[in-house]
Amino acid sequence: MAEQVTIYGADWCGDTIRALRHLDSNGVSYEYINIDIDEVAERKVIDFNKGRRRIPLVEIASEKGTQSLSVPSELELAKALK
Repeated sequence: MAEQVTIYGADWCGDTIRALRHLDSNGVSYEYINIDIDEVAERKVIDFNKGRRRIPLVEIASEKGTQSLSVPSELELAKALK
């Protein structure tokens, strides 16, 4: 089970909105970081995606470690949260 979820995205991004709605509808608490406002977070996204600004980037921390997902589908997100 996820202990901490962080989502890096942007308010205008449809994929970010979809991921946030998925988390909300499943009662998952998370921290949302808008990369249009936070330059450090934007650099993290770009570095993870090898130079591309692909959002959302979802980090799921648990006792097993941290899993990072770039632009996950709802199915990928649901599996990672279990």
